[in-house]
Order: sequence, then structure tokens, then C-alpha cells
Amino acid sequence: MKNLPLLFCGIFFALAFSFCGLILSSDYQVGSLTQSTQTLDEDGNNVEGETLYPLMESGLAKQGKQVYIEMGCIYCHTQQVRRVGFGADVERNWGPRGAVARDYVTQDRVLLGTMRTGPDLMHVGGRPLNKDWHLLHLYNPQITSKGSNMPPFAFLFETRKIDGEPSADALKFVDGSEYGPAEGYEVIPTRRANALVEYLLSLKLDYSLPEAPIVE
Repeated sequence: MKNLPLLFCGIFFALAFSFCGLILSSDYQVGSLTQSTQTLDEDGNNVEGETLYPLMESGLAKQGKQVYIEMGCIYCHTQQVRRVGFGADVERNWGPRGAVARDYVTQDRVLLGTMRTGPDLMHVGGRPLNKDWHLLHLYNPQITSKGSNMPPFAFLFETRKIDGEPSADALKFVDGSEYGPAEGYEVIPTRRANALVEYLLSLKLDYSLPEAPIVE
């Protein structure tokens, strides 16, 4: 028992140094990061009048982020493009550059993800995929991506009988598609489906940062 104070001090300092090394040092490195213009002035400050990146989350896209979380998209998709040399993300066109800590400073909840059953979505809004494509993909991935193991999210849509003129919001199926509704019916996306697609379209990594420029 004579060594109990020494043992206690050893445990205390081991935990204290671990906390400082893992928590405080990380906070010191990235805790002060803020939005930035794509270039800095001679003093290393943001250029006045230029747009600050990353952009703030807002509007319907912000509601769509909550749908993204509720639907469990984070379990199969990441939002972290790896730098060149640490993977083939850029070569796969998942983003024009690697993601850095500053890319996430405006987010109240960062959805990095842990597994890639599906492709990374950090820059999905910058790919040549429009709203119609995303809605069809959500309704049934086999329509746009044959052989995909992504489950359909048809419950985010409403199938209803056409009354008069077809709705302008109805999904646009190819004539004769096996996934389309019965004759005289149409499939309409709910607000949650539209919000989710708006969120996906807002995910873009199409801007440079001082520490992560896009190399043409």
C-alpha cells in the first residue's frame, strides 16, 4: 500500500497525457478552422467580397439531410474523398480532390460514414445526374443501376390514379418499363423524397481551399 500514491499519480498522468495528445492537440489543429475563400490575400486572410466555402447548409437540402440519416444511407455510403495516393477516389470521379477538415466546418453533424457498400457521395451533386435520375434511383435502383444491391425506397413515393392531366412531378419511366405503375396510374415523390434528392444534389466538392486546391 506504500506505493498507492505513486500508482495513482502514474495513472493520472497517463490519462492526462493521453487526453492532451488525442483531444486537445486535435482541437488545437482543427478547432479554429473557419470558412475560407478559394484564394487568400498576401497576409493569408480571406479575400473581401469573395464567396466563403464550404457553403452553409440551408433550405430543403437541410431537411433532406435528416431524411438521409433516417433512411440509414450513412451505413452504406461515405462522405470523405481520399487524397491521391491514399486510394482511387479521385480516379473514380468521386471528387476532384481529397476532402480536408475544413470541408466539414459548417455541418452540425458530419456524416463521414464507415463503409462503402455504395460509392462515396461527397461530390454526388457534382456528377452528371439530375433530379429525375435520383428520384428513379430512390424508387428502384434497378431502373438506373442494374444489379445494384441498394434496396428500393418506394415508400417515399405515392402511387395514385391519374385524375385529368398527369402531374408534372410524376416520375418519368421509359415506355414499357417493368418498374412503372399500372396503366392510368402515376408515381409521385413525397416531400421527404424531394428533400432527400435536394440534399444529394447539394453535395459538391467543386471548390478549392488554400490547403486543398483543385488541380486541373
